[in-house]
Amino acid sequence: MVALALGLMLPSIAQAQDSNLGNWLIYIGNKKINQTWNIHNEVQYRNYNTIGDLEQLLLRTGLGYTFNEGNNNFLIGYGYILSKNYLVDSDDKISINEHRIFQQFTSKQNLGIIKFNHRYRFEQRFVEDDYKMRFRYFLGLNIPLMKEGDENKNFYISAYNEIFLNTESSIFDRNRVYGGLGYHFNKTIRVELGYMNQLFETNSRDQINIITFVNF
Repeated sequence: MVALALGLMLPSIAQAQDSNLGNWLIYIGNKKINQTWNIHNEVQYRNYNTIGDLEQLLLRTGLGYTFNEGNNNFLIGYGYILSKNYLVDSDDKISINEHRIFQQFTSKQNLGIIKFNHRYRFEQRFVEDDYKMRFRYFLGLNIPLMKEGDENKNFYISAYNEIFLNTESSIFDRNRVYGGLGYHFNKTIRVELGYMNQLFETNSRDQINIITFVNF
């Protein structure tokens, strides 16, 4: 498997980039209750390096309603986020707990063989004793690399840009740019290996992402 082979290369890649290159292991699941209702579930294990130096653990779930022949979905969800932040000029970390409520609307579009995905998400964030709100806009695209007909061996290119905007004075929060190679194992499971740059107000950071999608 291409994704597995590239994944085994991560230790040497991360070592060459020192600690500036992190790794995110992501599981995204979607369970259909019926033709209109679905349950979203998600786990993200984010590391400062290849693996083992936890930066953030994210757990997210939600209930969604699909309409317009399956092209649109509205979802209300909850997320728990545990962040491990390094203290300045120290190897010590502090733990930050966040509880998050969010509402999102997604819309799918096709332009030839290219599939577009728009996602609008509004978050209410309870970070320890602080309360914040944030808006996110995600634009993704998916381009198949093989002709349709053999769904068990279907490679594709995936890319997206997502911008995060706060409701407070410091409006810009971050921007993520991602590009990756995906593989459909079957109609239920697909895997992506990609590279993401995350731009903050004063710095940026790069991550290697391994993402597993399961629809059942």
